Amino acid sequence: MNVTQDDALAIDAGRLREAVAAIFAAAGCDEAESARIARYLVEANLTGHDSHGIIRVPRYVHWLDTGTVRARRSIRIVMDAGAIALLDGDHGFGQTIGEQAVMLGVEKAREFGVSVVGLRNSGHLGRIGDWAELAAAEGLISIHFVNTSGLGMLVAPYGGTERRMSTNPIGIGVPMPDGPPLVLDCATSIVAEGKVLVALNGGKPLPEGALIERDGTLTADPGAIYGSLDGTQPHDQRTGSAAVRAMGEHKGSGISFMCELLAGALTGGGCGKAGHKTLENNMLSIMLAPEHFGTETQLWPEIDRYIEFVRSARKAPGHDRIRLPGEPEEEMRAERRANGVPLPRKVRSSLALTAKSLGLAEVAAVFRPEGRG
Repeated sequence: MNVTQDDALAIDAGRLREAVAAIFAAAGCDEAESARIARYLVEANLTGHDSHGIIRVPRYVHWLDTGTVRARRSIRIVMDAGAIALLDGDHGFGQTIGEQAVMLGVEKAREFGVSVVGLRNSGHLGRIGDWAELAAAEGLISIHFVNTSGLGMLVAPYGGTERRMSTNPIGIGVPMPDGPPLVLDCATSIVAEGKVLVALNGGKPLPEGALIERDGTLTADPGAIYGSLDGTQPHDQRTGSAAVRAMGEHKGSGISFMCELLAGALTGGGCGKAGHKTLENNMLSIMLAPEHFGTETQLWPEIDRYIEFVRSARKAPGHDRIRLPGEPEEEMRAERRANGVPLPRKVRSSLALTAKSLGLAEVAAVFRPEGRG
């Protein structure tokens, strides 16, 4: 372990998985689900997506305590029509429900060449890139559209200043035969809500103008979303009056709007609505089996050719190379596996408090070694 200059403590990923799994086991999940949640959350940290990593643990435990999310749940098939299926997640943990939904889509795509799986009423699905990577590991191309039912409604539409949309991520994955998959995973807002939470907890600051106040003033202060909270509470109080801005002005706002329709309306999970007190994720996943298209022999050489062509572009000032979707995550994985996952003081304090509340003093000590932080 080492303490970095920004007061973050780097902790080995294996220790984090063990600690997080112990927390969820004590909170009521079975051994397999506890390990699964820990694996996906720590993986988010390893890829550099701290907004979807173990910073979520206190909130997840709070949701479990209040019944907002439920342990030991499985997908329920609402409709099955060959290549198309509609599923209900029964408010189970997204790390369980999302994995089950994607693997069902994988089975169908292998049989039919394509599958379309609608998932509604899942707990927080975490890093959507996980699901694109999971499908890619099975040799499938996949596209995922996600929204929330209302609690995650934090984004102002272009031209507005009030919250009307979620951060509505899109994930796209393409498997590569001789290396990691190409994976695009991005919110349709300038920043994901979790990145606002990371900034509130002493992590990376928000870009200037990422948020908009009700009077139209632009700001980067995470307190404009969370109000007076100090970043350690697990609750869902976002008492500030500001909204997150959509990426790319009207273009990002339009993509976010379409995510609401595809993931929310089509699945029956619902689009954003005011006053909703629980968070359910809805996801529409489309999976494609390349071998069914009859172009597989040309596909990989063409992708390789195009990658080389893209990389050959003249580098802009300040850029040493042109990175493809998924490459920043792979680079961060290598760095953090070697050097540990950095956790700011507020994040460690929140995790330690959660562990202590469950009677896990030894786990709390993982986040406060030798009494630090």
